[in-house]
Amino acid sequence: MRMDRRTFAVTLVAAVATSLLAHASEAQVGSRARNVVLVHGAYADGSSWSDVIPLLQRAGLNVTAVQNPLTSLADDVEATRRILALQDGPTVLVGHSWGGTVISEAGVDPRVSALVYVAARAPDAGEDYAALAATFPTPPASAGLVKSEGYAQLSEESFIRDFAGDLDPVRARVLYAVQGRVSATLFASKTTQAAWKTKPTWYAVSTQDRTTSPELERFLANRMKANTIELKSSHVSLLSHPQEIADLILTAAGQKDSRSIR
Repeated sequence: MRMDRRTFAVTLVAAVATSLLAHASEAQVGSRARNVVLVHGAYADGSSWSDVIPLLQRAGLNVTAVQNPLTSLADDVEATRRILALQDGPTVLVGHSWGGTVISEAGVDPRVSALVYVAARAPDAGEDYAALAATFPTPPASAGLVKSEGYAQLSEESFIRDFAGDLDPVRARVLYAVQGRVSATLFASKTTQAAWKTKPTWYAVSTQDRTTSPELERFLANRMKANTIELKSSHVSLLSHPQEIADLILTAAGQKDSRSIR
């Protein structure tokens, strides 16, 4: 059967559109992975992932939370690498806050199939991150740092108001009690790698963040060309919006379409 020019043109356009839609759909889902490694930030410990972990486990993923010593970038990266070495295949590496610096360095590991940043730092290799952050509004939590004997932590008032402001104060006080003490030299560290340049990347911006400037988070996500969502959340969206964060990780693991994330 012969096809006239008009029919041929319509068929060709339809075929191209179908192909483009297929590629767009594929771009919203990461490579298939069955392992997830979670890296906590400063002023926290591995328990900060306690609401996200069961959601990922329920989806059939093997999940491990790193316990960062927060003594130096090298120490935190080594703690993460030890956990990555135990993974038996493609692994999504997730970092919250300071953990974003750690995964930017450790994420070049060949086991890492995707990176997920949650209100996180994402420095370029060798970048002076403090100088970059200084070009954005200063977050209120910065005034709440209490320093002693070479380490720093947030005051209770600042932790509850500026770090975990959308959590019940009773729960926030529990998190305050287990917060990690941060080496006074930790934030001056510079990475030698920027894994986000070579790995598929996702980012969750916290629009009500009082610990990291939301404008800075958007800049970082943009610079990485990350698949980005925005949550009306404090700095700890992993605790106030665990389902959305879990869904983002599942997307990076190739198990969920990002269009299903609210």
